[in-house]
Amino acid sequence: MTDLPPARRMRWRSLVPRRSALTALVGGVLVALALPPWGFWPLAFVGVAVFESALGRTAGRAARARAGWWFGAGWMLLGMVWMWFLTAPGYLVAAALFAGFHSLAAAVTPTGPWRVIARPAAHTLAEAVRFVFPWGGVPLASLPISQVSGPFAEISRVGGPVLLTWFVFQVGFSLAGPSPFVPELARKRGAPAKGHWHGVAGLALALVVWAVTPLSAGTGTQYDSAGLPPLRIGVVQGGGEQGTHAIDTDPRLVFDRHLEITSRIDAGSVDMVLWPENVIDIPRGETFADSEMFDLVAAEAARLDVPVVVGITEDTADGANFLNAQVVVTPAGEITDRYDKVRRVPFGEYMPWRGLLDALGAPTDMVPRDAVAGTEPGLLDLPNGWKLGVVISWEVFFGGRANEGAELGADVIVNPTNGSSYTWTVLQSQQVASSRLRAIEQNRWVVQAAPTGFSAVVSPDGEVVERTGVSEPRLLVHEVEPRGHVRTWYSHTGDIPWVVLALLVLGGAWVVPVRQSRPR
Repeated sequence: MTDLPPARRMRWRSLVPRRSALTALVGGVLVALALPPWGFWPLAFVGVAVFESALGRTAGRAARARAGWWFGAGWMLLGMVWMWFLTAPGYLVAAALFAGFHSLAAAVTPTGPWRVIARPAAHTLAEAVRFVFPWGGVPLASLPISQVSGPFAEISRVGGPVLLTWFVFQVGFSLAGPSPFVPELARKRGAPAKGHWHGVAGLALALVVWAVTPLSAGTGTQYDSAGLPPLRIGVVQGGGEQGTHAIDTDPRLVFDRHLEITSRIDAGSVDMVLWPENVIDIPRGETFADSEMFDLVAAEAARLDVPVVVGITEDTADGANFLNAQVVVTPAGEITDRYDKVRRVPFGEYMPWRGLLDALGAPTDMVPRDAVAGTEPGLLDLPNGWKLGVVISWEVFFGGRANEGAELGADVIVNPTNGSSYTWTVLQSQQVASSRLRAIEQNRWVVQAAPTGFSAVVSPDGEVVERTGVSEPRLLVHEVEPRGHVRTWYSHTGDIPWVVLALLVLGGAWVVPVRQSRPR
């Protein structure tokens, strides 16, 4: 490169990531390694601290934006690597887009001592945006699920995923920011070795939030479930090969696998049977209620004398679209309740910008028809008085979807899902972690059912009590207690107050230093 003309040499160097960008990239990779399936939760704090060392206190706005993008890229490219097998271009675009959120967050924060307060708020807001935009939100590979195996997960009972995200950022930035706890690290970065009180205050505030978590579990009396006996749930996993797509799979084979597992259940051994998402694919022109498959499911419900909750896919009345629903089939051969999935998977259950993508030659035929979003709350009533909070597959990544059922008195949360089209187990592991987070947030049992894995039973403290392997045919039976009377703090507040608070903190971190610098 030394033989190149000076102008070309400068252009070449501009393409090579600078040292701060590479340091930020390492920080992002460390955050990704805190996520399942790797799951070493302390690395999330280490990764944020490394990112802060890359940003420093004097970097210009452009340098901070670059470092923020590389931090996000290291995090998203590894944390969402499962997307490569579905759509390599989509994977690269999504990772670049979400890294851009953190690039913007790094650029808009101050660089003085108040940065240790502003940066956690800004990057929390970047994640909060990702939870809702684009396409209704893509909350994958998120910081909160990295903490489900650590001691800080119960912070989600106070403020859900937004507050837990802030906690990780605040602790990480405080440890490496202007804090007297790390004078040597501060000296190496050119900051005053004595540190500043801002880092102490930020860390202390985070620890105060953690300290109040035992008070947030919730023992409300709005709904009374005390009279209900425990519920023995039988979770059916039919098994089969991973990495398959619906268009390449015989839907009747999937149904028969789950029916065969159900036929092994002894009468009197369960109080309810749960099947995964859309394992019953109704042929065009039919409805589930008029199908042979309904008759076979109803026969099993009658034999066991318990309701069977099954996932179905059927056409809309005009046949142009389809519905993804979970329905209750009773021993009397009736469908007594139904929930249609509200949060659809973008590019999986519906195709955003279909006309534009068609014009560009994109393979939109992978999703030939769009699912119609449901409009009813995520709750199913069982004949025995139990209320099931329902989050179908993708919906378990959204705290608000599980919270909806808790607000209506759900005794347990069920997550019927279908992860059979994903290669490896990165996404499946993150989904189990999301079920664990939802269990902690709402202080309820969460039961996950998948056709090829993972199916799992998660206790209200987030412990995975039972979990299947991948591809194995298996029945899980576990007894859960009713929790319809419980409302955690997060169940009452939701996400919006914490987003507003982060905005106020970010604004205050800009305003206060300016006011302090004015002469009296």
